[in-house]
Amino acid sequence: MTVVDDIAIRRLGQAPYVATLEAMRRFTGERSENTPDELWLLEHPPVYTLGQGAAPVQVANGIPVVGADRGGEVTYHGPGQVVLYTLVDLGRRDIKVKTFVRLLEQAVIDLIGPQAARRPGAPGVYVEGAKIAALGIRVTRGRAYHGLALNVDMDLAPFAAIDPCGYPGLRVTQTRSIGLVGTPAQVGERLVQSVVAHIENA
Repeated sequence: MTVVDDIAIRRLGQAPYVATLEAMRRFTGERSENTPDELWLLEHPPVYTLGQGAAPVQVANGIPVVGADRGGEVTYHGPGQVVLYTLVDLGRRDIKVKTFVRLLEQAVIDLIGPQAARRPGAPGVYVEGAKIAALGIRVTRGRAYHGLALNVDMDLAPFAAIDPCGYPGLRVTQTRSIGLVGTPAQVGERLVQSVVAHIENA
């Protein structure tokens, strides 16, 4: 673990989704008003996750489907995708939920460059209409967890088995395909720096 400004950064490597979700819930439930915020940088083994409002999905490729308590619809996580969980006390920092969502989107946009953009009514970040980063958070007692997932250098085929984020036919892309240089570990570190900067300047 390292500390940047007043935010603790944990690099967890490849971590199972369910165990990580339970750890986020436990951290959020047990933290006090003095607990430092944390960012967890990791990758997940292949898994589909369903947001609270997502309809059940059936897949035939053997990849598990797991319910989550975040916002949003269904998405896919797998090796080569950078996941950054943002365990941030929004109340203490006086950051509104919608502001936090836009902050995370902007951190990704700043990392990727001017080709990246938002899509009205569809949280996340897109490049030429293809989704490159998914975003979903949950806030309880003013404290956020979950976060964002950025496709870096991964097998995109499993996305074809779902309607990504609830949008039939939505194309997905990754940083390798748009010419952004860097391994998942390298891109992940740059993403951490961008998110920290935006949180501290909120």
